[in-house]
Amino acid sequence: MSVLLKTRITAIGPEVADLAEGGVVILFADGAPPELAEVSILHAVEDGPSDTGPAVGTPIRIGDVAAEITAIGDYAWQKVRDIGHVVINFNGATQAERPGEIAASAVDPDTLVTALKTDTIITIGN
Repeated sequence: MSVLLKTRITAIGPEVADLAEGGVVILFADGAPPELAEVSILHAVEDGPSDTGPAVGTPIRIGDVAAEITAIGDYAWQKVRDIGHVVINFNGATQAERPGEIAASAVDPDTLVTALKTDTIITIGN
């Protein structure tokens, strides 16, 4: 498997930590509207996104936080490709709650919040 997406965090909205404490991370490409940027991690893609999306079991990393994808919504990867947007829910669900969501294995919320810093690399794949 190769890297399907590698991106660098450029900014973190003021409401991101509260969401991350609940295991939810929202990514939006740089240039997102201000009302979306408040709850989002803004990022700049360095590699990808690939034409084909990730499968269940694909690794996902945010800095030192590692998880595996457990489910992917029908439109999640297309939204990543089109506008750099996806909701990642670290809840271990075997079915995505929304079509634009990626579910991943549970992680420690405090570790996740700590990892969310400008210039942190996020990768999907390996």
